[in-house]
Amino acid sequence: MNTVTEQTLQVNLTEPPLSKLEQERRAFYRLLPGLLATHAGQYVAIHEEKVVDQGNNRVEVALRVLQRIGKVDIYVGLVSDTPEPISRSGVRRILGSQGGAR
Repeated sequence: MNTVTEQTLQVNLTEPPLSKLEQERRAFYRLLPGLLATHAGQYVAIHEEKVVDQGNNRVEVALRVLQRIGKVDIYVGLVSDTPEPISRSGVRRILGSQGGAR
């Protein structure tokens, strides 16, 4: 009589660490319920998972923070209970018959 032994292969996958930008984006959404009470309608800059600046203009807020702390990843989001409209860059790519961009 032959005995068959089954082997189980175990694979352990680890997720790569989050980028700093993704950490800041997640912090924004985690803080959003409280921010709606204090900063509704404003843009807030998130750095090290804390609000570091706010204002009415996204670019101005970002530039002030980057000037103050240097060139690091930050997240600037609009404090609102509705999603921001999608922004388009205006760049168009035309794909050729080979499937590549021209």
